[in-house]
Amino acid sequence: MPEWLDYDVLVLGSGLAGLRAAVEVLRRSPGLSVAVLSKVQLMRSHSVAAEGGTAAVLYPEEGDSVGLHAWDTVKGSDFLADQDAVWLMAKLAAGEVRLLEHWGMPWSRRSDGRIAQRPFGGHSFPRACYAGDKTGHFEMQTLYGRLAGMDGWERFDEVYVTSLLVEEGVFRGAVAYDLRRGEMLAFRARAGIVATGGAGRLYRFTTYSYSSTGDGLAMALRAGIPLKDMEFIQFHPTGLVPSGILITEGARGEGGYLLNAKGERFMKRYAPEKMELAPRDVVSRAIMTEIQEGRGLHDPASGLDYVLLDLRHLGEERLNERLPAVREIAIRHAGIDPAEEPIPVRPAAHYTMGGIHVDRYYRVLDAEGRWIRGLWAAGEAAAASVHGANRLGANSTIECLVSGSLAGRQAALYATRHRGDALHAPRGEVEAEEKRVFDRLLGSETGPSSYEVREEMQEIMDRYVYVFRSRRGLEAAAARLRRLKRLAGALGARDRARIYNTDLVAALETANMLEVAYTVAVSALARTESRGAHFRVDHPARDDQNWLRHTLAVRGPGGEVELGYTPVRITTWRPVERRY
Repeated sequence: MPEWLDYDVLVLGSGLAGLRAAVEVLRRSPGLSVAVLSKVQLMRSHSVAAEGGTAAVLYPEEGDSVGLHAWDTVKGSDFLADQDAVWLMAKLAAGEVRLLEHWGMPWSRRSDGRIAQRPFGGHSFPRACYAGDKTGHFEMQTLYGRLAGMDGWERFDEVYVTSLLVEEGVFRGAVAYDLRRGEMLAFRARAGIVATGGAGRLYRFTTYSYSSTGDGLAMALRAGIPLKDMEFIQFHPTGLVPSGILITEGARGEGGYLLNAKGERFMKRYAPEKMELAPRDVVSRAIMTEIQEGRGLHDPASGLDYVLLDLRHLGEERLNERLPAVREIAIRHAGIDPAEEPIPVRPAAHYTMGGIHVDRYYRVLDAEGRWIRGLWAAGEAAAASVHGANRLGANSTIECLVSGSLAGRQAALYATRHRGDALHAPRGEVEAEEKRVFDRLLGSETGPSSYEVREEMQEIMDRYVYVFRSRRGLEAAAARLRRLKRLAGALGARDRARIYNTDLVAALETANMLEVAYTVAVSALARTESRGAHFRVDHPARDDQNWLRHTLAVRGPGGEVELGYTPVRITTWRPVERRY
């Protein structure tokens, strides 16, 4: 039987959203007990890889406004964003940036001492606050420093959460595998916040860390919680070839050019006003069009086609001041000094616009729109939906901060209100989960290799569920992923050890990824229109009459995905044609 641990609040995930939520719980209710669970060492969460900036309206007297930020976000979303959620994020953004400043965040500065802001794609005003090109790293350090000075919380590094415990519409806790001790742990709690991040490792060519395997999304599905808008996967235009490492949008914000094999700044054909600073879906499609029409370049070692990001005209001094990490990444991972030659780039899987179904306050909802009491989701794991069909750059980190704050504040109030209630968790589910992990998966020598299954899944996603999609391709993807998903129950770890069994973690992750990948493919196949990051070559137009709605995917009998739909909340702006 697993060891039982009791807390007032569980925070699952230690990225920006998770740390911000934990800090807020303890700010609001210092007497509560909080557990922060992380599948990796706490400061190795993928948020440290965020580079370019955090969007907020800091100086309205200079021409920007909260309304303009909200409009840019809604337009960028291809009008699939819920506008009340967007307004809330835009209004709270500046407070989060300034709060981090008070806690020691080393924002880059203008000559007058104010926080510096750079242009980002789709934004009509320079509002991306940044710290060089290591913004996420410094934000994580700032939040962790704040949390480290607080009492009442415990960290559980390298503790892999395998299931959520939800009973009759109420959150009860979670079950986890402790890698270092080789034991299963059962957490009982009054409130929970899922901040487990996105699912970018569904793809091989991606900017994500290896830990971003969509675990929280798969756990939500298995717990009967809907996933919203999973067909909308963002592809960042500038993934470094051949590794996929992110080359921040800040590089184009600082004035970088995109060039094809002919040396042309080809964005003038696709977004003549915004050029390289058009939204990411527009730029990614432009790059792939250039490649498909024969104006790309080819890397024979990796087999990848690409275009060029030219920063040479910025000069060495500006590169070292504004984009030091970009220069270091290009030199170390491509053998290219961007001060001397252009960087090879192509679109890479970068962000999960969809996620766990939540309302604008990040309360987790069931398929009927009822709150699962005591449960919130924050950051990339959640779909509020502030990003809709396409996220604007710099809106991810601000959503992590805002959603973490909102979820943490509410979880603190809820846990305080219910502190007299006895903690309870369904023991049958806990025992069944321990048997699944240790009896069925551990030491299995007959099942397929999780590594080979994962490679095939990534090949399917890269080939059929990429920037351009079609009915035939998505049908092929769904059929092949369905077959792989049937193998998930037979996946296992050849390694029989319980302590630090990374083979076991790989089997658990692969099963989760197959759940999420299949949901993405089925949702994309059903949406017969092109909107934001979801572009169907067989349905190239946006169809507001039939598809101005969110997809809700639930796990039906036998593990099949069942789709439903819910309206987009429009409060201010009716959809219009997007032009950049």
